[in-house]
Amino acid sequence: MAILLASVTAFPAESMRQDEELLRGAYHRNLAGLSHNSFGLPLVLESVAQKGRVKVDVYGSFDFDFESIAEALQDQSNWCDILSLTPNVKACTYQGEQDDWRLTLYLGRKRYQAPQETYPFVYRARKIVRRQGYLDIELWADTGPFGTRDHRIGLAAMPLNGNRTFVHVKGAYRSSAVLRLAEKIYFATLGAGKVGFTVIGTNGSGDPIHIGGPRGAIERNAMRTYLAIQAFMSARHYPAAGVFPIRASTWYDLSDRYRLQLFELEKEDYLVIKSNERKSQEKLQREIDKAPP
Repeated sequence: MAILLASVTAFPAESMRQDEELLRGAYHRNLAGLSHNSFGLPLVLESVAQKGRVKVDVYGSFDFDFESIAEALQDQSNWCDILSLTPNVKACTYQGEQDDWRLTLYLGRKRYQAPQETYPFVYRARKIVRRQGYLDIELWADTGPFGTRDHRIGLAAMPLNGNRTFVHVKGAYRSSAVLRLAEKIYFATLGAGKVGFTVIGTNGSGDPIHIGGPRGAIERNAMRTYLAIQAFMSARHYPAAGVFPIRASTWYDLSDRYRLQLFELEKEDYLVIKSNERKSQEKLQREIDKAPP
């Protein structure tokens, strides 16, 4: 169950037919939320579960110029480096060129697992649009575990004043009867205390009550991915040879600000696990690169 929920984390969206005007409209619509929220970051997070469809949208502003972000996210190898920072992605490999991407996420538990012990989940590029001042990338998987389908991952971006960039990270999947039964078991046992970011009320002490269940899960994973992009971009000027530990440390520190939702491991354990997983990922990628076309 936890492995499946990790597979829908990455990003969110509806039809994903997003153009510059829609993205610009989303920016103006969320201006107030970007300025005043509980995240301590210019960020707005929305999720919905309706008629078997679960999706999440994260809108935010990065202090990185648009050209740097667009250049980085047009490279599928960088997507693997980003997504592998999150606890349940144990490795990521890529194949293909230009707009014919194929990313394989090896999903597992929060503790270390070798790739052969994980669930390989394949996304393909459905759309990669880069125009002046606009980027839109969509990854898609027709089917997934537990009979789920129509998995989407996407990101759209546009430049803002002051060398900043507005981004819309998006992700969704369509549920199934088998998954809904598994969810009931998972959220009544191992996942009982896990919550997302949306506040749905207050308790008797006046403290906020946060959303749980599938919406809480996809919110957590979308936030992990958003912070992974931020961690990746923050370390982009370091030499490639030793940059991964810096990215991993940065990602942990960013996510540790939201311990209620995102805490899984102590930092020392996380860094050791990710170091070992990185070696597995590099080995897998070398094998792919050496294979005949």
